Amino acid sequence: MTAAGLFTVHLHHPARPGTDTVALAVPTTAAPTPAPAPTPSPSPSVADAPAADAPADAPAAAQPAAPAAGPTLQDPPSAPPDVPLGVTATAPDNAESRRVGALFSGPAAPGNHFCTASVIDSPGRNLILTAAHCLSGANGTTFVPGYRDGQAPYGSWQVTKVYTADGWRNGGDPDEDFAILAVAPSGGRQIEDAVGGNPLGTNAAWTVRVRLYGYPAKAELPILCTNTTTRQDTYQRRIDCPAFPGGTSGGPFIDAATGEVVGVIGGYQQGGATDDTSYSAAFDHTIAELLAEAS
Repeated sequence: MTAAGLFTVHLHHPARPGTDTVALAVPTTAAPTPAPAPTPSPSPSVADAPAADAPADAPAAAQPAAPAAGPTLQDPPSAPPDVPLGVTATAPDNAESRRVGALFSGPAAPGNHFCTASVIDSPGRNLILTAAHCLSGANGTTFVPGYRDGQAPYGSWQVTKVYTADGWRNGGDPDEDFAILAVAPSGGRQIEDAVGGNPLGTNAAWTVRVRLYGYPAKAELPILCTNTTTRQDTYQRRIDCPAFPGGTSGGPFIDAATGEVVGVIGGYQQGGATDDTSYSAAFDHTIAELLAEAS
């Protein structure tokens, strides 16, 4: 169901392929909250952001916490506590997880987030990365890095532009299901100044150990699973991690050895037809060109 003036979101792990669209003003009901437990393309395209007003009956906005000093870009990958491979648990609050956040339709408010994104390193220090199927335009979208329990400890950041590859824009090519979003400064600084940014990794080996993050649509805390990826097909990466439901689309695959983002939940079946297996389009020269375009 699509409301006038709103863009449509395709959520991760649809119940039936091709029927998983919801208007962003309505929180998704795609899946229950998981219980925390221990092809090349032509030139990219960019969509400008129209303004959007928050609905009068929007839930209470997420509250900023006391300012926290952001890490430098030289911070090493911040490994979470030991968790067995292939087990999904609540993500710890650390330098790496604070660069991952939730995307909200309008102002940040509990129950109003629909996809996941993460901050990537860029010259302008103002870019985040998600899945292209998450949104077709900015339309008042807000990103909150490190979002937890209704709190925005590092501020809220307004999305101003959406960059996608032509293969996605012209035909919804799942091999180009990634998007780079520009966000406006907040409080006089760029988002990378607040939380740092992960470098973008391209042409990574198919078999690589990664940390997978996401925000389930019905949860107010991020989840994390570490496992080794495999090759699904020519341009798709696969990982087996349980309980990654709707809302986790766009969540980053972070190389556990280098800290580089080598994928986002999306691609094949818009991220996966079940909650226990996720996919990502391969990151190659296409996304590198997209980053150059956005920078």
